[in-house]
Amino acid sequence: MKKSLSGKIFAGLFAGLIIGTAIQYLFNGVTLMDTYALGLAEGAGGMFVSLIKLLVVPLVYVSIVCGIVDLKDITAFGRLGGKTFGLYIINTIIAITAALTVGMIFQPGADANLAGTVSEAVELTTTETPDIFSLIVNIVPSNPVQAFASGDMLQIIFMAILTGLAIQALDSRGGPAIKTFKMANEIMMKLVGLVMSLAPFGVFALMIQLGATLDGNTLMSVAGYVALVVAMLVFWIFFFYPMMVGLTTGIKPSQFLRHTREQILFSLSTASSNATIPVTMRTLTDKIGVSKSVAGFGVPLGATMNMSGVSIYIALATIFVANAFGQPINSADLFTLGLTILLLSIGAGGVPGGGVVMVGVLLHQLGLPPEGLAIVAAVDRINDMFCTSSNVVGDTAVNTIVAKSENEIGIETSDAPAETVTVS
Repeated sequence: MKKSLSGKIFAGLFAGLIIGTAIQYLFNGVTLMDTYALGLAEGAGGMFVSLIKLLVVPLVYVSIVCGIVDLKDITAFGRLGGKTFGLYIINTIIAITAALTVGMIFQPGADANLAGTVSEAVELTTTETPDIFSLIVNIVPSNPVQAFASGDMLQIIFMAILTGLAIQALDSRGGPAIKTFKMANEIMMKLVGLVMSLAPFGVFALMIQLGATLDGNTLMSVAGYVALVVAMLVFWIFFFYPMMVGLTTGIKPSQFLRHTREQILFSLSTASSNATIPVTMRTLTDKIGVSKSVAGFGVPLGATMNMSGVSIYIALATIFVANAFGQPINSADLFTLGLTILLLSIGAGGVPGGGVVMVGVLLHQLGLPPEGLAIVAAVDRINDMFCTSSNVVGDTAVNTIVAKSENEIGIETSDAPAETVTVS
């Protein structure tokens, strides 16, 4: 049977670690190994990181323009669209705030001791974080070419949002522009797929470098990082969403969990929000009793906008990489980091390996070592399963709350089966 990409990345991770560790402890001082072999790994790893950096700017710009264009139907839905859109944004903001708070308290990666393992071939220039006033003022670029050349993500995101809104304002005349950007988005998705197909080799090369200087605490630190991400996502799935639904709709948390059980299992197995859309629709309409008009609008929108799980994942991953390489994020960086995650969440939906790609964007934005992306990618499958589940259960929770506020829900608050009620 053909191995999955995640399986190949795991294989590359462990093979690289074994070879790098062997170079450190068995072949230390052997020119062929610690000079030429490591030099080859450094070059290959640097090329892989450059490929990722090559995609970052056009990917973010094009995907966000497409995301904004796809949201144009919100105005037609009036109050319903406003409620759904607003709750998705609030949900993501709460998730980001909680993730950054947990990350700063537990400091994942603090014991990894990877500082000094950054090679000059792939080292990034550190970005200084401005004060809040300067940050807001500088979001508007005076020179768009310079913004793209320097990779200023906030400015690029701002221009993408403006472009999307301008295309919307053209109404039917914007059709050719929409087709152009959607084709460009498909091209970027194909390029992402091609680069991700090289991830096992890139991870292999980068992990040889890390393995050659690996500290004994690193593996435990990585395990702690994964455990922290999974624990927070599990809390969001099994406690936060059921409690919010219970407080706002009167539906018992246990009842909500029972109705979303199939959705949780399916999303864990596929790790794909898009593939789970039919299950989410069935959960809302057949099990919880949400009207098809609410579910039909809110679920596709949630696949693009409701990225609470992704936000938790990439926030903790970025803090982990920063700590692991001795460049911890301080309180002055938190506002920039949180705002960037919120804006990037629009472009995360629909991107294969979206969490890893967005971590790469944040590492670039903050000037953090790209080798950390190898570790994040190696354990991505574990985190992505729970990340996807958090996203789709969040879609169900938000649409349930919106439907209750619009009297478009027919579920009884007891343990009786759901019965859809059409509200006039």
